[in-house]
Amino acid sequence: MTSTTRYSDQAAARRTLRRELPTTAAVLADERDFAAMRRYRTFPFDDHRSYLRQMETVLRTLAAQGVLTTLSLFDPVAYEQYCADHTLDPDRSDSRTRYTAELACTGPTLPYEGEPLTQLLPLLIEEADRRATWNQASSLLARAGHCEDCGADLGHTAFARATEAVRQLLEALGNGSHHLVCSIPAGDPPLLAVLHTTADATERPRLAETETLIFCTVLAAGIALRTPGGIVARTLTGDTADTTGSEPTTRSIVRGWSLRDGWPSPLTEAEVFAAYCTDADTGEPIAPEHGVDYAPGLPLAPPPDEHRHR
Repeated sequence: MTSTTRYSDQAAARRTLRRELPTTAAVLADERDFAAMRRYRTFPFDDHRSYLRQMETVLRTLAAQGVLTTLSLFDPVAYEQYCADHTLDPDRSDSRTRYTAELACTGPTLPYEGEPLTQLLPLLIEEADRRATWNQASSLLARAGHCEDCGADLGHTAFARATEAVRQLLEALGNGSHHLVCSIPAGDPPLLAVLHTTADATERPRLAETETLIFCTVLAAGIALRTPGGIVARTLTGDTADTTGSEPTTRSIVRGWSLRDGWPSPLTEAEVFAAYCTDADTGEPIAPEHGVDYAPGLPLAPPPDEHRHR
């Protein structure tokens, strides 16, 4: 074997190894986070848009080489705390590298497959928000304590009730495409979870596991805390011909429930209408949403209340 061939084989081997070594990249998604990092002398960027363009060029180059890259969000506040916890100088590039590597193990991530960052970053931010919501709701459940009378774990009991409430709710809504939102005033901003489901007569409702877990956990936090939170369900009912002769209008039905005594209680049609057609800040009425019918919530039977946890 000639020297040239041996070197060529070694170069090919290195390229193969490079493709098999994963890479992690952490992105400053918004202007505020970018501005926070500019106070560090070793941070080499001056313009957020230029930074994102250069980041995308690097990511695309790695993808073209077959390198698996995991994308995460760079949080300047969490980074500063990380450096303090590990006695690192935050104004060093190797500190940023260590923090980024840590994110791959502990933070929300998405694989990069050549998409524009403008398309991927909103998904990553959404994933981060879901993770934060789940962490906050789980923490509230963990701190719920135990029943003074029977010693039962109140967080566990609340989660069981929330799971049963969601099961009954989906069963009551029946066939169709449903969009559910659970809001619990437990902090600023309030806990908010979303659940999408589609069901028909031939199969059980199709649910995303992570969405369902977060939704039940947020609802359980409201049940455990006995807060006045609530659930709204929007059901797509199909297209209806417009009397003006224009394109068909997609119609939907909105229903609502409020948490009362640790269980979702159905709102009346008037209460649902008032909730949707009143400005939350001013209290002034606003026009009903086009293509939406407001309906009362459906009754849900609370499970046997063997203990009155308060």
